[in-house]
Amino acid sequence: MNARFGVKRKVALGVTALAAIAVSAVSGSASAVTSENRGSSDHWGVITRNTIGSPVAALRNGPFGSFGVKGPSARPPYGRGSLGIEVADKSTSLTPPSEQVEFGNEVDFYGDRVLALKQVGFHVFQTGENVSYGGPGNMPNIRFEINPNLTAAPATTYSSMVWTSAPSPVTDRWSPYLNATTTGTWYLTGNAGTVTGCTLTAQCTFPQLKTALNDGGAQPTIYTAGVGKGRDYMWIGAVDGLRINRTVYDFEADGVRTRRAG
Repeated sequence: MNARFGVKRKVALGVTALAAIAVSAVSGSASAVTSENRGSSDHWGVITRNTIGSPVAALRNGPFGSFGVKGPSARPPYGRGSLGIEVADKSTSLTPPSEQVEFGNEVDFYGDRVLALKQVGFHVFQTGENVSYGGPGNMPNIRFEINPNLTAAPATTYSSMVWTSAPSPVTDRWSPYLNATTTGTWYLTGNAGTVTGCTLTAQCTFPQLKTALNDGGAQPTIYTAGVGKGRDYMWIGAVDGLRINRTVYDFEADGVRTRRAG
């Protein structure tokens, strides 16, 4: 299969260079963002290890709309651009046959403490078509690859810590900030999920997850951070304003910028 990451399909997404900056670790409000202390690096892009099939994750302008929508929800919440995501549901020969894509950073978060995460979330452009494909819960995810450092499972050194978003309150326009620390649920993949009880089928709130990981041993640490979709339902939409603690990652057509949340 051809890997067409950041390449136009017939439903095209703009493609550009990818960039980012290092993360701050202080909590704050998602609505208060300043333009100061901006920076960039080249550490954001498609995480190839976690991508299946021929999906798209591309920095682009817009989306603006949908048609007839006016006001703040008719444009990306920061700047003019966003991260466009496209995945298909039955396009591979694997089981399940759906695609998966993750756009993230494998450098800047490495070694950061999981328990220091205070603010996480994003804005999403959800469509009515996406809801028809998989229901209102058909939404992109935030994922941290981590070393859980569990006292009860010292040999388990890898797990994905995944946020399952609650449904967007609006469709065919940009959502308000969706706070992953107070809405939706989280789970851990593999043995870490089994040990903590935060599994795909028995998901936890963010406080419950942090309590389960804080088991008295070594601190759990982060390997990578990213946003993505799959492997489940077809989804075509966009994400912007990914927040991790006091840094808001502004996805623009010419790169990933950062803004400091106040």
